[in-house]
Amino acid sequence: MRLITHKTRHSVIRTRTKISRLKSMQFSTSQTSLHSNEEAAKEITNFLNENHWESLIESSKLRNKLNPDVVQSVLQHSHVNDPKRLLGFFNWTSTQLGILPNLHSFSYLAMMLCNSRLFGAASGVIDRMIATRRSSYQILESFLMCYRERNVSGGVVFEMLIDGYRKIGFLDDAAIVFFGVVKDGGSVPGLLCCNSILNDLLRANKLKLFWKVYDVMLKAKVTPDVYTYTSLINAHFRAGNVKAAQRVLFEMEEKGCCPSLVTYNVVIGGLCRVGAIDEAFELKESMIHKGLVPDCFTYSLMVDGFCKNKRLEDAKLLLKKMYDLKLNPNEVVYTTLINGFMKQGNLQEAFRLKNEMVTFGIKLNLFTYNALIGGICKAGEIEKAKGLMTEMLRLGISPDTQTYNSLIEGCYRENNMAKAYELLVDMKKRNLSPTAYTCNVIINGLCRFSDLEGACRVFEEMIACGLKPNNFVYTTLIQAHLRQNRFEEAINILKGMTGKGVLPDVFCYNSLISGLCKAKKMEDARSCLVEMTANGLKPNLYTYGAFIREYTKTGNMQAADRYFQEMLNCGIAPNDIIYTTLIDGHCKEGNVKEAFSTFRCMLGRGILPDLKTYSVLIHGLSRCGKIHEALEVFSELQDKGLVPDVVTYSSLISGFCKQGFIKEAFQLHEKMCESEITPNIVTYNALIDGLCKSGELERARELFDGIFAKGLTPTVVTYTTIIDGYCKSGNLTEAFQLVNEMPSRGVTPDNFVYCTLVDGCCRDGNMEKALSLFLEMVQKGLASTSSFNALLNGLCKSQKIFEANKLLEDMADKHITPNHVTYTILIDYHCKAGTMKDAEHLLVEMQKRDLKPNFRTYTSLLHGYAGIGKRSEMFALFDEMVERGVEPDGVIYSMMVDTYLKEGNMMKTIKLVDEMFLRGLVLNQNVYTSLANSLCKEEEFYKVLKLLDEMGDKEIKLSHATCCILMSSVYEAGNIDKATRFLESMIKFGWVADSTVMMDLVKQDQNDANSENASNSWKEAAAIGIADQV
Repeated sequence: MRLITHKTRHSVIRTRTKISRLKSMQFSTSQTSLHSNEEAAKEITNFLNENHWESLIESSKLRNKLNPDVVQSVLQHSHVNDPKRLLGFFNWTSTQLGILPNLHSFSYLAMMLCNSRLFGAASGVIDRMIATRRSSYQILESFLMCYRERNVSGGVVFEMLIDGYRKIGFLDDAAIVFFGVVKDGGSVPGLLCCNSILNDLLRANKLKLFWKVYDVMLKAKVTPDVYTYTSLINAHFRAGNVKAAQRVLFEMEEKGCCPSLVTYNVVIGGLCRVGAIDEAFELKESMIHKGLVPDCFTYSLMVDGFCKNKRLEDAKLLLKKMYDLKLNPNEVVYTTLINGFMKQGNLQEAFRLKNEMVTFGIKLNLFTYNALIGGICKAGEIEKAKGLMTEMLRLGISPDTQTYNSLIEGCYRENNMAKAYELLVDMKKRNLSPTAYTCNVIINGLCRFSDLEGACRVFEEMIACGLKPNNFVYTTLIQAHLRQNRFEEAINILKGMTGKGVLPDVFCYNSLISGLCKAKKMEDARSCLVEMTANGLKPNLYTYGAFIREYTKTGNMQAADRYFQEMLNCGIAPNDIIYTTLIDGHCKEGNVKEAFSTFRCMLGRGILPDLKTYSVLIHGLSRCGKIHEALEVFSELQDKGLVPDVVTYSSLISGFCKQGFIKEAFQLHEKMCESEITPNIVTYNALIDGLCKSGELERARELFDGIFAKGLTPTVVTYTTIIDGYCKSGNLTEAFQLVNEMPSRGVTPDNFVYCTLVDGCCRDGNMEKALSLFLEMVQKGLASTSSFNALLNGLCKSQKIFEANKLLEDMADKHITPNHVTYTILIDYHCKAGTMKDAEHLLVEMQKRDLKPNFRTYTSLLHGYAGIGKRSEMFALFDEMVERGVEPDGVIYSMMVDTYLKEGNMMKTIKLVDEMFLRGLVLNQNVYTSLANSLCKEEEFYKVLKLLDEMGDKEIKLSHATCCILMSSVYEAGNIDKATRFLESMIKFGWVADSTVMMDLVKQDQNDANSENASNSWKEAAAIGIADQV
């Protein structure tokens, strides 16, 4: 261990000795080199005092000794009295010998030249120094070192360095030098230099650096002058600080610095730009009082200000004032005025000013013609614009890109894309490159005229020319692809945007989402929404509106409500359009309760419904048979000061007619006319339909015949309505006469007209004619599922099941898809015929086609099973019906109650009775009697009593109505003791109040029975109430 340590110590000592010797040798070499450079510098200095110094150096051994350090030493210690000779030596070493000078050489030389007042030469040296691309910090440090060493006046050289950076636009470096010089405490750059930096920073819009330079300038005690203050005012206006700019104007006067005309022009121009034209005018007047005379530029600023504020008459008065003051307005003033009148659409005044320019010998320039051409193109006078272009060419004025842009856009407005494309070609011939705006106009026009291929071609050319399409161009192309159902391409365009350096914006995504939603491609639309949020874009009202609108249109209100809730969770406030859409959707689904809930939610958020919202709600309520509620909304609408329109009135009239309130419908029609609201064909269609359904065919025909006199033309709906009336009344002769009349009235019979006739013939038992009409429909291409259903229904009613089945096969051959109505017609036939196996087979086939059985389907099947006594199938089918959300009516509930009674299942019986009353449905009288008889049987009574105890223990609560019917059925049978036992159980479980007595429940049930008996006269009572409201 000791041996290793000893060896290690000797190794370290040897290493240290070597390093010490090496350092000694380097120091010696460095000393030798330095001495050699100094000797060479002295000899060169001696040569430089001779006139032929170049040849002396060339012929000596000194040439080989020249290096950057020698050059620096010559310049640093030079005893040469001629700085020009030193400059020549500096250049000679660089160009002839290729020696790159170091920074100190530049600094020493520039200072010597400045001290000799050879500023041009010094500037050239500084420019070459900057061109070395060394950092401004290094260059400044070199100058400061030389400045301290030589102890000379270096202010000028620092200003020249700042100017050197300024001239090439290196304003940050210029500011660095400025800050460094001031911080060093040496010679501070003068006011002229400071003003130059401030002016350049202002032009480059480097306001932050501008204020920093100004602050340092003040700290260096450089006193601002009128030029400084003018720059300050300009900077404040650039930053939008109008008050601060005005304050500087007043402060400079207080400090004894009189504003110049330029200063006032800057303030006037700034005020005009922000729209404070009256303040600018007052300032102009005040400068006159102070002895300053506004010049042509002052007035041109104010003319521009008045024009931008659309005060063109005031601008014209200024023009007159200029002439009064012998200030000859130039082409700038006139062009500004012409542009102002063109934007206002006053072409006549614009051209009067043009003629005035010619009269006064003021030459029209390119900007004047562009203002004229742009204005008349927007006015749609494209030929006049072409004439102006010809005129300017004759005068030797060449059009520019803006000229062509205006003409191309004008052609686009005139729907003349061929001419627009010609102009684009002509533009290229003149070596004028189309701008992004030019291409935008062309692409937008081509897309508008469905020339998608042409639009894509221009788009590719645009990219090839190095132009970058913006979001507007991409959105236009996406929308065009969507209109042509090219969805994948539309999606790919959006995906390709990022790769081309354009980030899709919200409008771009919204366009794609809206198009996909309209095409019912909801999954793709959802993917776009997810991608949109992942990219940091916030969906807005229009994004969610697209989903809500489409789901509402297709009847998927659950999805519509889900997106509505998602929108609210994102903090997006819905507007009246969104609420109206949801209300309309709920009404179409028959969910009046949810429609009203949405309406009240809308009011709760402080969004005032407009006429359209109220009309949608009224229309929905009327269509659902809620005429009383519709009238209440109608009254509320009027109370809010809104005036119902033809749509509102027509909806109510249609509602009255559907409920059979013909008298009230015509009263409302009369009121509508008194309010000077002209009924349209929809109004008359509703009235004719109401009259036909109430059997008043003569009045319906009279109203139909009078339509022409009212200046209206019957539509296919009008004809279908009255033809349907005649068919249902058995007057097929009149129905066919109207069909024959239709073509002469310019109305072509459609699928609905033929279906109505087929149905009429079937009703009349004329199946031969019905089949003939159907075949005619097939030949005319009018055959549809509804027409097949009409004939199918007729065949089934005529007991022609073989022909009906054959017709179902024909539907498949003709590629017409059966719907739930088709299957329900056939199922209904088999149920009535007792052939339930066939009905079951059809139900299975129906469900395989993803067709949902409706209320009518289930009703037919339940009646069919009831007819053959298959109770278990009835129970299963009823449960399926409820589970699928198909609401049973009173008839179905009564049937099921009766079936459960027969089955002896009192628990299910009472539950169903309870459900019925909760839904506001009335139990059939026969079933009611059966229930009462069952309850009165001794055996059944105790079963029910036990059942009530079980229900109470399971916390199943019976409704008040069910308690009434149970009590009444036993009481009326004379079983007071049993009724008392029932009451005790009901009180025990809290189904009725503790204070309830038996007669309370009995009387309540009797009142309900009276109400049920009175239901047949409901229409009469309702009609009286409606008549009062109308």
